[in-house]
Amino acid sequence: MQIPEINWQPVPRYAFAAWTAFYALLLLFLAFNFGQLTLLDNVHLVVHEAGHLLFGWFGPTLGLWGGTLFQLIVPALLAAAFVARKELPGTVFCLFAFFHSLTGVAAYMADALRLALPLVSVGGTADEADHDWVNIFTQLGVLPHAIQIGNTTRFIAWCGMLATVAWFGWNWYQQSQEEESA
Repeated sequence: MQIPEINWQPVPRYAFAAWTAFYALLLLFLAFNFGQLTLLDNVHLVVHEAGHLLFGWFGPTLGLWGGTLFQLIVPALLAAAFVARKELPGTVFCLFAFFHSLTGVAAYMADALRLALPLVSVGGTADEADHDWVNIFTQLGVLPHAIQIGNTTRFIAWCGMLATVAWFGWNWYQQSQEEESA
């Protein structure tokens, strides 16, 4: 099965330069300020908590997993919407947000043994019993491996963020080559 090629809407040079600078600065900030929150993390948190409420209608297990599921589903669906509109910068931003969100999931996973992160709950403050990944990893029988799973997830997230920015550059380069040859 071959993936169909998408004829993206043109991205002007200035827009490509601005977006690339944005991603470079954000990646540098994330690399040198490990664990520091960004504005995007606050968005992920709200979506995460909304996911608990939404998926909670389908039972306690989906309610538990719902925060992380919704936190990842929302940017993925938004990326798909931008793909349908053939808007490369929007697609890239949402894919980047997906992988950035995954870095937060990774931190939350690794915290299942440390229990150092401040927890937030829809109903106010939460206690250790409300830690999603303690409960998920306990149910799966892998709680002792939480840090390794979290670190692996973080590695995947970073690879995804870097690959997304590289893919953006590749698509823009292809576009500029087509414009020059026309």
